[in-house]
Formats: sequence, C-alpha cells, structure tokens
Amino acid sequence: MWFRNLLVYRLTQQVEALLQRIVFSITDDAADPLEFELDKALAAKPARACATQEMATYGFIPPFGKGEDAPLVHCSSGYLLIAARKEERILPGSVVRDALKEKVDAIESEQLRKVYKKERDQLKDDLIQELLPRAFSRKRVTYAAIMPREGLILIDTTSAKQAEDLLSTLRECLGSLPVRPVTVKIAPTATFTDWLKQQQAAPDFHVLDQALLRDTHDDGGSITAKHQDLTGDEIQVHLSAGKQVTKLAVGWQDKLSFVIDDGLAVSGLRFDGLLQDQAEQDGGDDALAQQDASFVLMMLTFTDFLPALLEALGGEDIPQSI
Repeated sequence: MWFRNLLVYRLTQQVEALLQRIVFSITDDAADPLEFELDKALAAKPARACATQEMATYGFIPPFGKGEDAPLVHCSSGYLLIAARKEERILPGSVVRDALKEKVDAIESEQLRKVYKKERDQLKDDLIQELLPRAFSRKRVTYAAIMPREGLILIDTTSAKQAEDLLSTLRECLGSLPVRPVTVKIAPTATFTDWLKQQQAAPDFHVLDQALLRDTHDDGGSITAKHQDLTGDEIQVHLSAGKQVTKLAVGWQDKLSFVIDDGLAVSGLRFDGLLQDQAEQDGGDDALAQQDASFVLMMLTFTDFLPALLEALGGEDIPQSI
C-alpha cells in the first residue's frame, strides 16, 4: 500500500470534537475485534454494482481484504485507511449520436416531418436507457488516509473531482466533514521559481530533472523540461525572460521523489527502495501483513514529510477557525 499521488485536506473545526465521530475504541477483551465507529458509518454507503438503468454508483469498500467480514476501515498505529469505489457504465457519446441520427433520419424519412430539439432530446434519453444495459462497466478505486492527530486527510489522487467525490460521500456518512485543501502562505510558483533561480531548494529537498515553466501573460507560452539539468543555462534564460515554474520534480531526504504543482497536487510519488524492503521484512510472508506494514511506513514517512514540505513552501496557511 503505497500512494502514488497526494491531495492533502485540513479539518477546519476543532479536531477533538470531530474525531469523536471517527476514532475507534478497543474492547476490554484483547481477543475481540476492533469496533470502528467510522466502519459503522461507512456501512451506510457500501459500493455496489450499477443497476440496469444506472449510469454510475459510488460507495466504500474494504481497503484491505475481501468478503463480507473485511472491515471498511483499516486502522494501524493511529492512522485510518479507507477506500471508495466508483462503478460507471461506459456509453461513448459517438455511439449515442450515431444511434440518435439513425433514429431521427428514419422518423423524418418515414413521417415526412422535421424532428425538433424537444423531441430529439426525448429520443436521446430513450436511447440512453435502451443502451445502458448493454454498456460495459468500469471501476475505479480511490484511497484516503486519515491522520487524526494531525487533523489531515490524504487522498491518493491528483483530481480534485475524485477527491471531492470521496469527501462528499464520507460527509454524508458522518453528517458533517468540514475540510479544505491545504494551502501555504507563499504562492508555490514563486517558491519553485526561486529554487531554480538560486539553484538550491529548501533544506532536505533537492530539485530533480522535470519542470513546467509558463509565461506570466495570459497568452504566453510554456516550456516542459524532462530529463534535463534544471540548473543549466537554458533554464536560466527562460527564468530571466519572466517564465514561472508551475510544476517541479523534487526529492526529499532520499526517501521520496515526486512532482508537485502550483495547487500542491503531488503526483508520481516514489518511495525509496529501502522503505519498501523494510515493509516486506516487517510484513513477513502474509500478504495482508505486508500491506499493513507498507501502510504504516508510508504514514510515518508522511508524518515527517508533510510538515517539512509545507514549511519549505512558506508555511501552512491555517484558517483562524482551527
């Protein structure tokens, strides 16, 4: 269990009050299973297959394991892991358009009349309902980790839409979930650009070989650099011409490498091989134990990494309400 992407959200109310809804409790008998309040809440929105006339469904699945007995929440070392699955029917627009055109042409030819917009829209809706049962389904799983002590929710995606789908469904289960994307006090673009100009990143961080530079003008161009020395003269010329760095590949402490953009979306996360080897060693031969070990190591790494990243980018802009 290693995240490949990262969007970070901050709980925006007093954490202690909110966590009463999601923190687990342990029974007195150590042999009894953990009783998760969050697990009970998520059970109200289980993932399921699309019905005959449904375009999409969304719900929670066990992040580890399968079957009815697998919990919807995995908890280890004080961190919580959940997973949501979206199932949607794939009905290409071109298929609908072609079928609609054929239907309209047939009506106009046989009845010698024009098919106008209102009737066309109704025909389209009817065709979609007719085609849906024959459409293929696609499934996509999104993972999220909750850090109760830090008041953070981490989602393994770079898509704000996918993240909001998960958060809004979680909000339905809990009744409320006041969160906002983590932001920093200084525009990330200014920090990235300064790192390249100075040819030095913040302590414990180092610039790698990928960047996206954009002109500050609305109609300006952009330069994508991949597998390139970003400290070279060519990049410095673009920076001198006024281009700003909006996406940058960075490494941290030889433990992580990633690409981060000006919206703080992290992609291409790669964990050092030593961490992965440690997870395999800690987990032993059991597959679920290995997943748990990798999850814990990942979260412990994030616990150190995220404060360092936010500090390197100028410090987190924390809402006064927290």
